[in-house]
Amino acid sequence: MSHDDSIRYLNTVLYDESGQQFVGDVLLHSDGSWSQSNGDEDVAQQIDGSKRLITRSLQNWHTHLAMQLNARDFSDGFPLHRWLNEAIFPTEAKINEEYVRVGTQAAAAEMIRTGSTFAADMYFHPSVTGKVLDDAGLRGLIGGPVSDIALPSHGSATSALAEMDQLLQQNSPSNRINYAIATHSVYLCEEETLRKASELAAKRKARLHIHVSETRKEVAEHHAKTGLYPVEYLDSIEFFQEGTICAHASWVKKNEIRILAKHEATAVHCPSSNMKLACGGTLSLPAYRDAGVDVRLGTDGAASSGSGLDILAEARLASLVQRHDHWDPTLLPATEVFSMATKGSQDWAVWNIDDIRMRPVGRQNDRHIANLVFNGADCLDLWVEGKALRRDGITLSVDEAKAIDELDNAVETYYQGVGSNQ
Repeated sequence: MSHDDSIRYLNTVLYDESGQQFVGDVLLHSDGSWSQSNGDEDVAQQIDGSKRLITRSLQNWHTHLAMQLNARDFSDGFPLHRWLNEAIFPTEAKINEEYVRVGTQAAAAEMIRTGSTFAADMYFHPSVTGKVLDDAGLRGLIGGPVSDIALPSHGSATSALAEMDQLLQQNSPSNRINYAIATHSVYLCEEETLRKASELAAKRKARLHIHVSETRKEVAEHHAKTGLYPVEYLDSIEFFQEGTICAHASWVKKNEIRILAKHEATAVHCPSSNMKLACGGTLSLPAYRDAGVDVRLGTDGAASSGSGLDILAEARLASLVQRHDHWDPTLLPATEVFSMATKGSQDWAVWNIDDIRMRPVGRQNDRHIANLVFNGADCLDLWVEGKALRRDGITLSVDEAKAIDELDNAVETYYQGVGSNQ
């Protein structure tokens, strides 16, 4: 059998999506599958895998990619609503397509360097984000933001929805890029806007993406205003569509978790963002598991997480905070949190085992995933649809040096006249 578009790794260690280990010679196929190599196949490339670990690539289910513009220490020490109103919204008032291109290009470079191939994004000028990710060879579910205030790319929520309607009717840049409708939150969207967004999602068979119950303040204020908690409210106005992405989903009651399960929603655990903003609580994984809700990991934007787009670091933090919050050291062992971080991936990340952080491999040669999650490792190779986005520790599909220069230059003008802590 010929595999002329496949890649052969010799003498390597591979963990598949079920967590099963294989040691030996393997073929990575362009359709995302893999098989054991007999050594006689016709392949596009052969690589010495003796110092490499192959796993499914990481996935990031809640991002604001172009917020790479808002440096990691951006307004450090601000609570959420002060952070939004005094730092983020004033700078974002100046956002344009070029800023989004530059910020997303830097984000793509960071994703590739850290082993991620997919982002569920929420940011302005979604068509620009889609093109940048597509050019970089990455996958994306690109959410165009919809809200009634703080919407610099549109004059109104109606205009933003019209843009998304148009994008959803067009062919995506490639089969790796899809679009979603990103209603910001219950506190930035009026009921009519939320209803219209949901109707559009149903009409175009698109997914919704929304921030939900991120802070106690948000939840308390919404309950005082409506008599309902945010998830209850969204359910009452028939907002949810199957697969709705609910970012944070931290301050929820058990009946709200059951509502999310009923609608087959995806909840996104963003521990670093919650902790940096001192939200006082993160998503309660045991309750979500009991209800059968799909839970993924997200970094949020670089400005709010402080940890950039490194999902491997987010996985470690998720494991630790779940144990800490629930007084249970058995929660989220490395294999489980890594499965959460890679669930559904069709791609491959290849990590450097020849690193003191990845040793020892254990007497049974089975410590790889634990070492990877808790100690970290360098991503050497990254494969999407048979194409190398990164090889031997060098990113190929994005000019990283150019991305750095353009980001630094853009930031010089982006921050002008806004605060003094940027």
